[in-house]
Amino acid sequence: MRPLLLIVALLFPALTQAQMPLLIGNLSSVGSDTLGYLMTLWGEDFSRQSPGVNVQVQASGSSTAPTALAAGAAQLGPMSRPMQAEERQRFIDRYGYPPLAVPVAMDALVVVVNQRNPMQEISPTQLDALYSITRLCGGESVPKHWGELGITQTGWAQRSIQRFGRNSASGTWGFFKQQALCRGDFRADVAEFPGSAAVVQAVAASPYSIGYASFGFHLSGVKMLAIKRPGHEAVLPDSASIRSGRYPWSRPLYIYLNKAPDKPLPPLVAAFMRQVLSPAGQARVEEAGYLPLSDAQMAQARAAIGAP
Repeated sequence: MRPLLLIVALLFPALTQAQMPLLIGNLSSVGSDTLGYLMTLWGEDFSRQSPGVNVQVQASGSSTAPTALAAGAAQLGPMSRPMQAEERQRFIDRYGYPPLAVPVAMDALVVVVNQRNPMQEISPTQLDALYSITRLCGGESVPKHWGELGITQTGWAQRSIQRFGRNSASGTWGFFKQQALCRGDFRADVAEFPGSAAVVQAVAASPYSIGYASFGFHLSGVKMLAIKRPGHEAVLPDSASIRSGRYPWSRPLYIYLNKAPDKPLPPLVAAFMRQVLSPAGQARVEEAGYLPLSDAQMAQARAAIGAP
């Protein structure tokens, strides 16, 4: 009996491997800068588990994802905002069905100032006046100095405000435009950066500046401001306020996929998404500074991709 057991034990790993599908090929991700680091982490993990798969990540901004996905130039379209109607329609015109949006993490849009700045909170109306030329949210006169935002400390009141933000390819830019500017137009004197990390670094290096970025990029040298809406207490972005919805600008982060109705995802895409939505994949979310999906969100996302 012992020789037979030994033979079975030696053969078992080979039998198990033979039953597992051999994954070989390329996976291309084109889209969000906000999700760029996470996609890289997930890609590295996936390539370690499946050495025959090469994962390429291009993080040029959320607006690049719909075009690449519709053209078949990418299988993964990470976005920090929902697709716009015209972006979805271009995909539908080509394939006859809409792309599948799969939430993969929770994030929030945050407003940051230099850590030396005495300001603690800001209202949406003040942000509208600071950043928008159209001021559709009710912003009145344009603040030029920090004293006009209520800072009275010596050395601050007469200092000019520097405005930093994202460029128009960014989903964070679009989310801020929609939520903080009531879809209004940006002022021309907002200095634009291609990534949230660059915005935060610029604010850290410029004491009299203000910027907006993704929650995952709250680095040293800056502090996040609480948002004070009329009739509400000021709410600071943290894991509890973002998850509960008390913080007004929380948002899911998505990976968009080309999935035909009633058909399974291609094997490479399905395996990658199962990893993203696994406990190990969601641990990477927390490592990157974002919030993992709740159990209910995870169940819905796994059902959407057809994962048990």
